[in-house]
Amino acid sequence: MSGLNVSIAFFLLVVSTCEMLRRLSKRLLSPGAYCCLAGELTGSLQLCSSCLELRMLLEIGPWGGGFGPDVVFTLLFLLFMVHAASLDGASANPTVSLQEFLLLESGPAATAAKLLAQAVGVGTGWAITKLYWSWELTQFHLIQNLIASECSSSIRTSLYHGAFVEGACSFFFHLVLLRLRRSRTVYRAPALAATVTFLTYAAVMTTGAFFNPALAVATTFACTGSSLRDYVQVYWLGPLTGMLAALLLYQGNIPRLFQKNLLYSQKSKYKIPKARLAHAEGGDERWKGKGEKSNPAPRA
Repeated sequence: MSGLNVSIAFFLLVVSTCEMLRRLSKRLLSPGAYCCLAGELTGSLQLCSSCLELRMLLEIGPWGGGFGPDVVFTLLFLLFMVHAASLDGASANPTVSLQEFLLLESGPAATAAKLLAQAVGVGTGWAITKLYWSWELTQFHLIQNLIASECSSSIRTSLYHGAFVEGACSFFFHLVLLRLRRSRTVYRAPALAATVTFLTYAAVMTTGAFFNPALAVATTFACTGSSLRDYVQVYWLGPLTGMLAALLLYQGNIPRLFQKNLLYSQKSKYKIPKARLAHAEGGDERWKGKGEKSNPAPRA
């Protein structure tokens, strides 16, 4: 269990360091620059480093450390709950940033800045985790370094099935996110953490259950077994399609593209009282009766 303790210490160090960087940048930068750049960069760094370490534990832990997947999924739930509570509005997910753009909550320049910050954050997290593994503080890291050059693709099914699985995970994640985006953090964080944990448990043996294009690039794009086109189709187009489907189902439209609601009828917010409507109909009938010409009966 000493290796697991080292990993937990690494998680705590990453989370606390990123939180310190967020607080420092919040003082030095404007609110717009903080949300679009510093928040997304530190959030992506935190998420990437934690997920890389978790996946290493999931692959090596059962036969190298003597603990099962239940330990890893418990850590995943706790870590994602911490992420959801501490990211301070950052998404660390390109599909979430694109969703905000389609909902007219973010402009083109801000969305592009967020995507760039996420790419830099994921790259930095990948580099820091690789450096940490190179120190070989535990037996897990030694094994990871030995098998790193021979990693295989996380796509363990057909291409179309893999894209469907990633799209379905993204669909359910974004549907929950849309439902809870106005909720308080105390309710939103555990609900999102439970959703991510369940989806990961259900699909991890099929595609790895990333439903995050930036995270997939750092984790599996360098592995052999699938081409770049396959990775793009499964880990980029799949989650993007799932996000669009969730947005269309929840909203009935995509505000950035069209305003007409395709799924739900728009009810008027002004209601006419029934008594007044009946009175108006009675008045119409009286007016009609006065306006009609009389037809006297023919005389004999």
